[in-house]
Amino acid sequence: MAISRRDILRSLTMTAISGSVLRVIPLEAAEYAHRMVKAEKAATSTHSYTPKFFSAHAYKTLQSLCNSIIPTDEEAKGAVDAGAPEFIDLLTSENKDYQIALGGGLMWLDNTCIDRYEKPYLDCTAERQKEILDLIAYRKSAKNDPSLGQGIEFFSFLRKLTADGFFTSEIGIDYLGYIGNTYVLEFPGCPPVPE
Repeated sequence: MAISRRDILRSLTMTAISGSVLRVIPLEAAEYAHRMVKAEKAATSTHSYTPKFFSAHAYKTLQSLCNSIIPTDEEAKGAVDAGAPEFIDLLTSENKDYQIALGGGLMWLDNTCIDRYEKPYLDCTAERQKEILDLIAYRKSAKNDPSLGQGIEFFSFLRKLTADGFFTSEIGIDYLGYIGNTYVLEFPGCPPVPE
């Protein structure tokens, strides 16, 4: 019996909303999602991905947030280069819970920025964006301002999905130095402990 694209995507999103995808699914399934995105991009003349769930504005916001979570630095490329936004969008397109959590979270972020700074998140200065992300990055912020609770839950879930998207990509696997299950002729053991 052949497994359809939809079946594989659903298996990727079976985890509870509070958990990280990789706690439930095998790496091979996540790699399959990355291959699907790569094949779609290769099939277009612009080599671009068309979001399946998020609107153009929401997808740009998602890309910005993924870049803030795992930015490109001197050591490695970041989450956007690794395809984390595409990975997240593809999974979200098949899971109602993800749609509510992420779609609602992005709306919360824009509305909160409008209330605080009179602009949606993407139109805020880099300093204002950092300020709001610093607030929703820590659960303790909800003690001082309970209105941040939804944003904190959203950002926590998004960080987990971004990490999953990054570390299951070719870039993330290369960053980890993972070479797979390889046969070694000799295992030298641990180096001696200095005295």
